Amino acid sequence: MSGFWESCLLSFEQDLPIQQFNTWIRPLRLEGEAHPDEGLRLIAPNGFILKWVKDRYLSRIEDYAEAFFGGPISISLALGEKKTVAAPSATMAVSAAATPTAAAAPASRPEPARPAQTQSVRGTTYDKTRLQYDLTFDNLVVGKANDLARAAAQQVAQNPGGAYNPLFIYGGAGLGKTHLIHAIGNHVASQNPEKVVRYVHAEDYYSDVVKAYQQKSFDTFKRYYRSLDVLLLDDVQFFNGKNRTQEEFFYAFNALIEAKKQIIITCDTYPKDVNGLDDRLVTRFDWGLTVQIEPPETEMRVAILKKKAEVEGLDLNDEVAFFIAKHLRSNVRELEGALKKVLAYSTFRGLDVTLELAKDALKDIIGSVRNVSIDGIQKTVADYYKIKVADLFSKKRTRAIARPRQVAMWLCKEVTQFSYPMIGDAFGGRDHTTVIHAVKTIEGLKAKDNELNHDLHVLVQVLKG
Repeated sequence: MSGFWESCLLSFEQDLPIQQFNTWIRPLRLEGEAHPDEGLRLIAPNGFILKWVKDRYLSRIEDYAEAFFGGPISISLALGEKKTVAAPSATMAVSAAATPTAAAAPASRPEPARPAQTQSVRGTTYDKTRLQYDLTFDNLVVGKANDLARAAAQQVAQNPGGAYNPLFIYGGAGLGKTHLIHAIGNHVASQNPEKVVRYVHAEDYYSDVVKAYQQKSFDTFKRYYRSLDVLLLDDVQFFNGKNRTQEEFFYAFNALIEAKKQIIITCDTYPKDVNGLDDRLVTRFDWGLTVQIEPPETEMRVAILKKKAEVEGLDLNDEVAFFIAKHLRSNVRELEGALKKVLAYSTFRGLDVTLELAKDALKDIIGSVRNVSIDGIQKTVADYYKIKVADLFSKKRTRAIARPRQVAMWLCKEVTQFSYPMIGDAFGGRDHTTVIHAVKTIEGLKAKDNELNHDLHVLVQVLKG
C-alpha cells in the first residue's frame, strides 16, 4: 500500500509547483494498510487542507489509484487528531527585554505579553501587541483572490513556528494583507496568551533602529526583538535603501528562525522585485512559503460590500452591491470608500439606499468611464505604444504587438461592461478564451512588472479623462 502512496507523491511532485506540493499534498498520509477493495483513507492535518484537496486534487488521486491498482478505488478524506505543540520557552529573553531603561527602549515598544487566564485580545493586550482586535479570520471575506493566502495564514496561526516560516504575503495596496496578519496575531494571542506577539510596521522597525543607534542601545533592541514568539512585519518594501535597518533585521530574522519563532511578512510585490532590498534577505524570505493576494473577483467584491454594510447596520440589497462591485475593481479600500460615500449621501439626504441613489452618489467616480468604447480603448493603446490600430486585429504575435493587444483586452474588461465574447469579436473575431487568457496574463504580470503597472495606471487615467 505504501508503494501506491509513494508513487502518487512522486507524480504530484513532478506535476505541481514545489510550494503547492509542500502545502497541500505532502502533509497528507495514507491510513493503515487497508486492502484496496475496501477503499483507501487519506488523513489531512486540518480542515483547510482537507477541503482544498477534496475540491482540487481528490479526482487526480483517484485516477492515480485506478492506474496503480488496475481498477476504480474508493478514496475518502478524514481529519487527523490534533497534536499539542509545546510553546517555545522565551522566559529568559522576555525577562531581559521587559526591564529596559526608558531612554533605551525601542520606539513604541509594547511590553511583552504575560500568561493570563482570561486575557482577551482587547484592551491592554493591544498595547502589548499593537494588534487591531477587530481584524480576525471570522470577519475576513474569502474568495479565489485570497483563499490560498488565508489557508496558509490559518495553518500558521494554529501552529506558529511549526508550519511555514517565514510566511510571506504579497499583493497590491488595499487587498487585505494587513487584515490577514492581524488575524494571525489575534488568533495566536487568544489561543496562546503566554506567547509574545508583536505587530510592527516596517517604518516603526526603522524608527526603533534609529533610536537604538542614537541612544547606543542596540543590545536592548536586539534582546527585545529576539524575545518575540511571533513577529508580524507589515510592508517590508519600506526597508528600501535603509541598509542598517536591513542588516539588523537580517540578524533578528536568523535568530528567530533558529529558535523556531514565527515570522510573517507582507509586501506590495514579490520579494525579488522589491527595489533596494538586500539579496540576503530576499533569499531568506524564500525559505518559507510565499503567497499572493490578488484583486477580488466580482462575487468577492459583492460579499465584501455586504459585509461592510452589515457592520454599518445596513442590509445592502444585491442590486446596489453589484452596481458598486462591477464599477470598482481595484481593491478593498476603494470599495469601502465607495460604500461610505453612498451611506453618507443617503444619510445627508434622508433617503433609502437604492440603485438610483448609488448612481447619483458615485457619478464622479464611475461616470467618466461609463461611456468608454472598445474603439476608444484600442486607439488609446495603439497611440500609447506607437503601433497601428490594425496591429491589434492582426495575427502578429511579436512581443511588440502581442503585449499591447493583451493590455487593450485587459482595459476593455476593466473599464467597460462588455463580455469576453464581445471583446474577442472586436479584436479580429478572436475566441473569448483568448481574451480570458490575456486578462489573466496582465493581472499576473502587473504585480511583478513595475513598468507595466505604470502603463496600466496611465492608460486608465487617460480613458477616465
